[in-house]
Amino acid sequence: MNIDIGIEKSTRDAIAKELSKVLADSYSLYLKTHNYHWNVTGPMFQTLHLMFEEQYTEMAGAVDELAERIRQLGFPAPGTFKQFNALSVIEEDDEIPNATGMIANLCEANEVVARTSRAAFSIAEKANDQPTCDLLTQRMQVHEKTAWMLRSMLE
Repeated sequence: MNIDIGIEKSTRDAIAKELSKVLADSYSLYLKTHNYHWNVTGPMFQTLHLMFEEQYTEMAGAVDELAERIRQLGFPAPGTFKQFNALSVIEEDDEIPNATGMIANLCEANEVVARTSRAAFSIAEKANDQPTCDLLTQRMQVHEKTAWMLRSMLE
């Protein structure tokens, strides 16, 4: 059955492609954060262990919302590591950083997701796609606030 939500298929495709990048960056950040939760050590262990758990738990719901929005627009959501690696600009770690390195890496990665979301927002906004704009606004707010909190721990 055809989708008739007031956005042309080619525009929905462009939005879905941008959302796929946001999804890939978000999933990469989720995985990085979960990895750090498992592997953090040092005097800030308890604080960071709990903070990272809170962050990856929030992102688990977010990646689902992003994937479902892509589906609502009529396109398949990426869902493999191969697809995420091709779409994401978040760098993987070669080794496990110390706690301060984890904080800095997560700050940077949250800023990446905010930038990717902002780029997708401009396309959705031009298409008058308020549901996608709303979702992306929420994601930018979360990632900008998280980056600020992490950055504050480094001062």
